[in-house]
Amino acid sequence: MKKYLSAAVLAIAAISCISIKNTIRNIDDKAAMPRLSKEKTFIINEISSDKKYGYNQDYPVNLGFLPIQSAEINIKRYFGALSGPQGEKVSYKKVDTCCPFPSARNEMGAGLLDIYEVSWPGLNEPKRIYINLYEKGAVMAPKGFGIRKIEP
Repeated sequence: MKKYLSAAVLAIAAISCISIKNTIRNIDDKAAMPRLSKEKTFIINEISSDKKYGYNQDYPVNLGFLPIQSAEINIKRYFGALSGPQGEKVSYKKVDTCCPFPSARNEMGAGLLDIYEVSWPGLNEPKRIYINLYEKGAVMAPKGFGIRKIEP
């Protein structure tokens, strides 16, 4: 049901916004999917120095390395690789979908960003992270996060 609702929203967005404009600035079609750890999480080696990365709809975390039908697994792989700044365990939940943009990786010709709230013990207010499951890009931890210590 959820997939049909997303498809309907995407179709309405594509029809109602005759000229959906791509404002995403950090797409890299040549980016390789991060390696997987034994735990099946991404192995992330870098924390972004860009304060917009992940926090701004124009600089989302681009996880479009799989067909959209199976791309949700990359959400688990990504958040499983992150920690709070002192190594705290993170929890996350999807809270919204927004920001239609043109994408050749979807039959409808457009994609949407997912917004996740991420928290960890001691964090006063959850962080909102924008995720793009349609396009590729360098995968890093957003500024203010840490990287979990994971066996490769």
